[in-house]
Amino acid sequence: MAKDKQAAIEIKSFGTHHVITQPNPLRRVLLRVPESDLDDPVGRAEKALAGLSGEFKAWMTIEADRLSAAHAAVQLDGFNNETRDELFRAAHDIKGDAATFGYPSAAAAAESLCRIIEHAPDLNAVPADLIAHHINAVQAIVRERTKLDTAVVAGVLSKQLRGIADEFLTRANRDRPEHLEAILAPSIVPGE
Repeated sequence: MAKDKQAAIEIKSFGTHHVITQPNPLRRVLLRVPESDLDDPVGRAEKALAGLSGEFKAWMTIEADRLSAAHAAVQLDGFNNETRDELFRAAHDIKGDAATFGYPSAAAAAESLCRIIEHAPDLNAVPADLIAHHINAVQAIVRERTKLDTAVVAGVLSKQLRGIADEFLTRANRDRPEHLEAILAPSIVPGE
């Protein structure tokens, strides 16, 4: 058996070196599929998303309501580990899901809120209106998405919120240069 393995190894000699090529054992177990039977996983995924797309509005409404509930808890109890984490998770989930569900501007507003929560040295020093404007923007974007021209207005609103948040974070972190680099980095939200 050892001789079979050695015989299958190919060695090419050159003046200054040798090239050793060993056989690919996976070739024996590879299944060849005829062109007519090729699977299109992207096509299947798109078809599945199309089938679910009627539920996207309801899912986004649930996520936006969760964000509002987390904000209400912050308003009631102030920022503590639990309220901070829930507000961040709710905003982060919207940031991740919104573009897929057809709400890219909501993703941008949620990302801006995540950045405030992440980079503000003291969340209690963040103007309450700044957080409320982010929550209200996400709510409005989700609620008004189906109306004409709302995408343009939502995009402008999200960019303005990001600009205001960046200005606040830059001032708040002027003594923390390690945060300034992350604050001034471009958005990672798709479509922004």
